[in-house]
This record gives sequence, structure tokens and C-alpha cells, in this order.
Amino acid sequence: MASAQLMQVVWYDSYGGGASALKHVEAPVPIPKNDEVLIRVEASSINPIDCKLHNGLLRPLLPRKFPFIPVTDVAGVIAGTGSDVKNFKFGDKVVAKLNDVSGGGLAEYAVTKESLTVTRPLEVSAAEAAALVTAAITALQTITESSGLELDKSGPNANVLVTAASGGVGHYAVQLAKLGNIHVTATCGARNFDFVKSLGADEVIDYKTPEGAAVKSPSGKKYDAVINCTTGIRWTTFQPNLSENGKVIDMTPGAGTFLNFVLKKLTFSKKTVVPFLVNFKAENLEYLVNLVKEGKLKTVIDSKYPFGKAEDAWAKSMSGHAVGKIIIEH
Repeated sequence: MASAQLMQVVWYDSYGGGASALKHVEAPVPIPKNDEVLIRVEASSINPIDCKLHNGLLRPLLPRKFPFIPVTDVAGVIAGTGSDVKNFKFGDKVVAKLNDVSGGGLAEYAVTKESLTVTRPLEVSAAEAAALVTAAITALQTITESSGLELDKSGPNANVLVTAASGGVGHYAVQLAKLGNIHVTATCGARNFDFVKSLGADEVIDYKTPEGAAVKSPSGKKYDAVINCTTGIRWTTFQPNLSENGKVIDMTPGAGTFLNFVLKKLTFSKKTVVPFLVNFKAENLEYLVNLVKEGKLKTVIDSKYPFGKAEDAWAKSMSGHAVGKIIIEH
């Protein structure tokens, strides 16, 4: 820290401008409220939504005010606690989700609610843990909640398609699906075939080929669920490849997705499209952290950047070509 009350942060003070709009400045160290913890951040993870918010995706809802310190997925060490905090003490290693409205991850210190914080085992690095928060929880919830599939091999045989399987959400979705009794077809670029196969995918198709554009399983299997982590694929492309009760879970739902969702409900269609919005649950994060600890789930890190080069990490995220997760180390 620069002083007893100040810390280094990275923020932006308007919409747009890309990585060059990020500014390294000093700001006051936040003070935790009664139900909050203060975390000395060791690693933070950028998600595509962070850059989209900067570009005005939810303008004027988020950010609500400028300047804004972005990023909500962090791991670090407890540096202070509010008076009502019972489960954490100074020095505990943790991973946490910050408030979407206030952000705060690109900073030396951040505050969040105790209920959004999970203990991090010694076996799980800060970088591995920070990467899990949004991306892995999204993958988990799309499979278990939106698709209704089981990860303990107790459910019926199922076939799942994961698009953009080499990305942040996709690489977790492939691994988690394989923990259950699930056959996985995955799409990615040809250069990432071996990588996606190493995650456990049973079939891999190049999205740039005619077969890939049609998202057809090479073995002719119909999909019980599609974890759609990309954009630009129409419902009409997925529909003939779905099983009788197949679902398309859309990670980046637009107006068309919501309209289609309503129409399918009104017409009692068995094949449906489901707009997905992640719902952070501490128990989900704890489950995922333990999977990493046990060696059953791995975080694939595309690249790491020092805090002083946060704008380079931002630019990499904006490129859309990350394989796995992008991490900033503090």
C-alpha cells in the first residue's frame, strides 16, 4: 500500500475506450461493514462480462457510477472483518465473489459479504481459485440446474453439446459433464482440438467447417442439452440436433432468446431454449474448490499478468481468443 489508508487500484471513468481507458490510481482502502470481510487480493480473474460492461452492455444500470473498479472474482487473504463475521479471521485464505454493482477486484484490497466468501484450501492456488468464481459456477449451474443433469453418474445416459469449449466457461463445462454419465460433443477451433480432447470431450468438431456450423454430432447423436457459450448460432441450427426434450442453454441471451423462450412456453414445445443468468451460491463455489483440491477439476490458465499490466490482460480478454482463464496476479 502507498500509505496506511490508500491502495493501488485500476479503474475506468467512462464507458468504452478499451484497455487504454484503464487507469492506475490510488484510492482509499475499503472498510468492511458488519457482515463483510476485507480481502488482500492475491489474484483476480477477468470474465468477458467485465469488458462488455465497460463497453456499455447494461448502460446505465451497470456501472451505476464512475469511476468504477471492475472485476468481481478474487482470491486472497482475510485482512479484516466486520463485527458480525463469524467464520473468518485475519490470515485465512479465501476465494470470493464481489458485488456486481460495486465491483472492486482490480485493487490491492476488496470487500465483500461473508456469505459470498469461501475458504481456500492450501492445495488450491489463488489463481486457480479466482478463475472458478463466475466461469465454473456458470458451467455447473447450466448442467445441473438448467439442464437437470446429474454429475454423480446416477442419472440416465445423456448427450451434451458444449460450444466454444476451449473458453473460460466451456473448458469447465466439458470437465464437469464428464464427472457424470454424460457424452460430450464439443466445438472449438482446429488448433484447440487436442486441448479440448484432453479435458474429456468424446467428440470435437471444428466450428469453421460445414459440419461445425451445423453443430451436428459426428456420431449422429441427438443432444439432450446444449451449453451454448458462444454467439451467432440460431435456434433453427440447434433445433434439428436436439432430442425430443432437448434444451439449449444460452450463456449470452439477447432479446431473441427471451422471445423464443416465451414462444416455446406458450406453444408447449418439448424442445426449448433457456436464457441463463448465473446465480452465485457459496455452496457451489465450495463444491468446485473441493473438486480442484481432489484433482477432479482443473483450471486451465490462458495467461497471467502482473497487476501493473492489468490493461494487457484486459486487451487479451477483449480479443476473445483466450484458452481457459485470464488471471491478474497482485
